[in-house]
Amino acid sequence: MTELRSASVFPRSNDIPERFRFTTPREQRAWLCNGELRDWHGALQDVLSPVCIATDAGPVQQRIGAHPLLGAAEAEETLDAATRAWANGRGEWPTMTVEGRIRCVERFTAKMQERRDEIVKLLMWEIGKSLADAEKEFDRTVVYIRDTIDALKELDRISSRLVIEEGVIGQIRRAPLGVALCMGPFNYPLNETFTTLIPALIMGNTIIFKPPKLGVLLHEPLLEAFRDSFPKGVVNTVYGDGPTVITPIMKSGRVDVLAFIGSSRVGDILKSQHPKPHRLRCVLGLEAKNAAIVLPDADLDLAVRECTSGALSYNGQRCTAIKMILVHESIAPTFLSKFCESVDALRDGMPWEPGVQITPLPEENKTSWMRGLIDDAIAKGAKVVNARGNETEATWMHPAVVYPVGADARLGHEEQFGPVVPVASFGDVDEALRFVADSSYGQQVAIFGSDPDAIAALVDPLVNQVCRVNVNSQCQRGPDTFPFTGRKDSAEGTLSVTDALRVFTIRSLVAAKATDANKAIIRSILNERSSKFLSTDFIL
Repeated sequence: MTELRSASVFPRSNDIPERFRFTTPREQRAWLCNGELRDWHGALQDVLSPVCIATDAGPVQQRIGAHPLLGAAEAEETLDAATRAWANGRGEWPTMTVEGRIRCVERFTAKMQERRDEIVKLLMWEIGKSLADAEKEFDRTVVYIRDTIDALKELDRISSRLVIEEGVIGQIRRAPLGVALCMGPFNYPLNETFTTLIPALIMGNTIIFKPPKLGVLLHEPLLEAFRDSFPKGVVNTVYGDGPTVITPIMKSGRVDVLAFIGSSRVGDILKSQHPKPHRLRCVLGLEAKNAAIVLPDADLDLAVRECTSGALSYNGQRCTAIKMILVHESIAPTFLSKFCESVDALRDGMPWEPGVQITPLPEENKTSWMRGLIDDAIAKGAKVVNARGNETEATWMHPAVVYPVGADARLGHEEQFGPVVPVASFGDVDEALRFVADSSYGQQVAIFGSDPDAIAALVDPLVNQVCRVNVNSQCQRGPDTFPFTGRKDSAEGTLSVTDALRVFTIRSLVAAKATDANKAIIRSILNERSSKFLSTDFIL
């Protein structure tokens, strides 16, 4: 790789502000199973930070701790614990009142907030997230939990009445599905994981939780909170190599819900391991190759600003990132000039530095892999067009803008998930539409333009290819009340605060013919509060 910097981007140990130093590695040996924090005495996986320390011999990744590498036997113990807590739907948790489950989640949230500084620091060191973004991820997760509680209260209020149709009395509520396996991504290891774990949990499912490969240690401060807030066996953790610990769990057939955010390749493997796939509810957040379409009449300053942030927030390591920019040929030179200037102005540095925008990359050999994508595009006629696009050092890489990228280049169709931005031009808008239609992915698209008729002509076909069309704004997930999903290979199931409550449950009802005898029975059950499902209690 070409290195243009005269000095290392990485600090020496003494240059790190004291409050952000990681002087004592976090040696995690505990795992949560059946309401107990069990000690692990077997093999551990070292955790190396993407943040390197500058030395006379060059930058060296700092070791910040280790976590357990459990085996198949421990994975099966975890599965047994979750299965016992479910107890074919008769366990304490699935039969608890909605109000009771809400109180448990509220207790957990309060305990979680006590560990905020600790978790934020680990987000910085484990995955290279800036201090501002790490704080935002933590705080957004707390807001998400509270919004989920409010949404559940509203859902329960709607369900807390009886209906009478065609002489039949009924009450319709949502019931849990069973044992849920939740696996989150490394880029938002707290927030994205909790957008599946929390709704699955609060709706009465029991949980097996495997942290992502990168971003394990930051969950360790929450183990006691999980243990102390929920009945035993309701939340369980598993650590280690996926084929070793996840394969036996899936092959058992005892997982009822798979919540996985990652690659479609791994998602397909997990689904195929279940012996009874028609019994498995899947909630999958997978890859995307979101495009930005910049029309001839676009406000270029706005488009450049939104595309810079949309493509490169957290180094472009987001499924919602803009991963291909398609700009009309009449404005391509001007757009590229402004865009390259904007990209090269992004501030590189360490996560704790104020205003930092580009930080080290946590995935192993990521900069080399990104270089391979660039070299492939160059071999097929493209160039790195921004001045700083070749600057790299160890785990750090300044963003590269590559133009013109054709469909035959890997960058033209593969998800790069990092700080490389491919750009292509088009003469006819049908070329841009064809890119979206031909893509294996269908999450989002962004349109930049000023003519309402031209934008409308794009909106109508694009909503049949992707699940969110952003007008003069970058692709993104929020607000969390909006549905978040994708077509093709990008997703299965829909997440949002309210959608998630539905996706981890199924509608169930109690029904009886409206005879006098049945009315008396139902009235007695309601008055005596002898059923937690058949109830007209109203949560305030």
